Amino acid sequence: MLPDSPPAPLGRAHRTRLMQIWRSAGWPCRDAIEIDLLAAGLASLRTTPEGRETLHLTEAGVQCLALARQRNRRALSAHDRLAEKVALQLMNAGRVVWRELSLRARVEGEAEMPTAPCSLELAPAALWPKHEAAIEGKASWRMARPDVFSVRNTSVQAYLQPVVHEVKASRADLLSDLRHEAKRQSYQWLCCECHYVFPAGIADPAEIPPEFGVWLWHGDLDGGQLEVARPARHVACDLPFAVWMALAKATPLRIEGDEPTQASLGEVGD
Repeated sequence: MLPDSPPAPLGRAHRTRLMQIWRSAGWPCRDAIEIDLLAAGLASLRTTPEGRETLHLTEAGVQCLALARQRNRRALSAHDRLAEKVALQLMNAGRVVWRELSLRARVEGEAEMPTAPCSLELAPAALWPKHEAAIEGKASWRMARPDVFSVRNTSVQAYLQPVVHEVKASRADLLSDLRHEAKRQSYQWLCCECHYVFPAGIADPAEIPPEFGVWLWHGDLDGGQLEVARPARHVACDLPFAVWMALAKATPLRIEGDEPTQASLGEVGD
């Protein structure tokens, strides 16, 4: 007889599997994670009248997910909570939304040299009056991580209208972003419109470069509301193939109850 030993600690992979079982009872995987969940009493095997086994959460498993959700909500920063509000509003408007994607973006020239997004030949001179085309030998690539990236829910590529919303919870964070022009260029390269979102009072919309839209959050994060203080300038943009690959690997947000969730994030490699 084997001596008693403490149960295996449960981590993120176990909670992820519990959520997968909760969303849709399925066939057993019969792997180590499943053994841990069964041994801990968080999941159970049931046999259908046809003799097939399926996995289901026990009451303890439901409580485990509920506690993890409460801990996650308490751990959310003001930035994350505001980004969730933006994502939820966009989803309610019918857009397909991703959070915290990592996308490779092209930046033309040095930080002081602005560039056009995606298709340079489509960019109107009004947005980039000094440089209407890429300068040979000056292009570089950087990772862009927009807080919220969305497209229209359409099957017509020309109607996608990709949009970036960059969330700033404090004035210091906003000013730091505004000092890094290459970062702003990378956002513009990925979308038709780019917006800054921040609480009302931390900055005046006039402080934001005119090509960017401005969304203001009024009130506290539990009962406030968003206001579009200034629309963004619209530029035609065709999503590069690398961005399509990143979106294909990622899982868009979806509304479950009163909050968006996202199972995995994508990243474009070299």
